[in-house]
Amino acid sequence: MWLIAMYDLPIETMENRRNYTRFRKALLKDGFMMLQLSVYARFIPSEEAAEAHRRTIKSCIPQLGQVRLLAITDHQFAKMEVFFGKKPRSPEDIPEQILLF
Repeated sequence: MWLIAMYDLPIETMENRRNYTRFRKALLKDGFMMLQLSVYARFIPSEEAAEAHRRTIKSCIPQLGQVRLLAITDHQFAKMEVFFGKKPRSPEDIPEQILLF
């Protein structure tokens, strides 16, 4: 499953820009990758793990602006159509799992 974070945060003031940057860095620290400007995604192995990441992100949301979190299956993510200009491209691959022995 994939957890997608989409956000629209104000950047008019210096404090707004700082909050925007803190939120973006929190997403990156939590393992999200940028799909597009203000759209980040992270592969999540289970619904329980997704809930833990949702809580982490919710704790970082600034007072102003809009944040949306969306969980979709691997199958739905793989159906995404991606274009660079008019050239089609495949969606991002599922990251390899770390094996612990």
